[in-house]
Amino acid sequence: MRLIESLHPLERKILPFLEEKMELKELAKKSGLKEVEAMRALQWMENKKMIKISSVSREIISLDSNGEEYLKSGLPEKRFLEALRGEISYKELKEKTGLDDNEMVKCIGILKGKYAISVVGDKIEPTSERGKLLERGFPEEAFLSKLPLDVSSVGGEEKTIVSNLMKRKKVIKRDVEKLKYWICTVEGKKLISEFRKVKGSKSMIERLTPGIIKDGSWKGKKFRRYDVQINVPKIFAGKKQPYVQFIENARRKLVEMGFREMEGPVIELEFFNFDALFQPQNHPARDWSASYKIKNNRYGRLPKEEVVKRVKGAHENGWKTGSSGWGYKWDEKTASQLVARAHDTAISPRYLSKNVEIPGKYFSLVRCFRPDVIDSNHGVEFNQLGGFVVGESLNFRHLLGLLKQFVFEMTGIEKVKFLPDYFPFTEPSVQISAKHPEIGWMELAGAGIFRPELSEPLGVKEPVIAWGFGIDRLAMMKLDIKDIRELFTRDLSYLRSSRGFF
Repeated sequence: MRLIESLHPLERKILPFLEEKMELKELAKKSGLKEVEAMRALQWMENKKMIKISSVSREIISLDSNGEEYLKSGLPEKRFLEALRGEISYKELKEKTGLDDNEMVKCIGILKGKYAISVVGDKIEPTSERGKLLERGFPEEAFLSKLPLDVSSVGGEEKTIVSNLMKRKKVIKRDVEKLKYWICTVEGKKLISEFRKVKGSKSMIERLTPGIIKDGSWKGKKFRRYDVQINVPKIFAGKKQPYVQFIENARRKLVEMGFREMEGPVIELEFFNFDALFQPQNHPARDWSASYKIKNNRYGRLPKEEVVKRVKGAHENGWKTGSSGWGYKWDEKTASQLVARAHDTAISPRYLSKNVEIPGKYFSLVRCFRPDVIDSNHGVEFNQLGGFVVGESLNFRHLLGLLKQFVFEMTGIEKVKFLPDYFPFTEPSVQISAKHPEIGWMELAGAGIFRPELSEPLGVKEPVIAWGFGIDRLAMMKLDIKDIRELFTRDLSYLRSSRGFF
């Protein structure tokens, strides 16, 4: 009884017919439901182990678009023959019937085969068979009126008709149709028996509404029981790709922390990508194997001449920084070459040279490109989260605290360690690593304090602490994935099950 009270209205509509042997279409017709509703009800009943559903495939011959038209207005050859009452030219008969050239030619071939017409030159005339054929009718038309039919039921002369009609354009078609059948289980038969006993009882209320509460019509009636343990259909609502969400979340957090976002070109001058960062022009990282050079339009325009002169001086003799520089002849043409941005730090000197606010906090979250061997931890294009903080009393301890806070904010991981490192543009320099729960320790960022040879030629005398995070690796930790390529996956099962960031 409890099960009967929990049945969905669709299930109650099909229940009286479940012991009868029929197919889904007939069940839908008898129960007054649409086929999709009847099928849904059957599936629910199968989940309750009341029935077992089986399917049988069969090949069906049915009308195609032209066949449906021929069934309404008659076959072209019938219309052709009805219009032919005496000798007439091809052109006149075509105008009279409204058939196109393709249909006219087809009709002539068919009717000559039935000895109903004769054709001499441009003239067409009926034979004595015309009247007899119109009187007894066309077997093809009679066959079309029977469709749809199971292929297995077609035999004898009808096989020849099918063969001929299949040669004609969109008259009939053959499709494989799956028929749904079911058998009642022992529990199902018991349920039907119980249902018949209570069939005369008052109808159940499916849901409580303000209306029936106000008018009191709910009194004396039963409410449908709901099974709160039954599986419900999953809804895959539209949402952003997990890595896109992660990047947007990272950007939002930095803005909330008071950082201002920096932007820069994807195709960058070597000047900002290397020279302004006090990276010598003979450094291995500037080789073609370590950065992508632009083949066409190889050179760009350098910034203000004053800035270029100071950077040149820093490379050659240290300029006014107290350094001896790199001690080589700096080449302006090399600095004006174009490359695909190799790291986010290329944006920092662009902003430092434009008189940034002091104190100030700036960040960039951009796409970078670098030749590499693609594996679970590396790619030839990647996102980097970098930036700098400039102020009068900043020191190395400020940098370490900021880096540790970043990792925790972005990934929730507290196990981090710092290792000494080397970069041409920072001193001291540090590498930060965090412990992935499965992969182990992963390098996440390089950081340090900008050298005076970098900051002072750009017009900044205050300390500048800077960093560059491989945000792809931060995302790997947050999303708990092992392969960096999975960040861009199209696997629907993963995308549907992934959680958002809020």
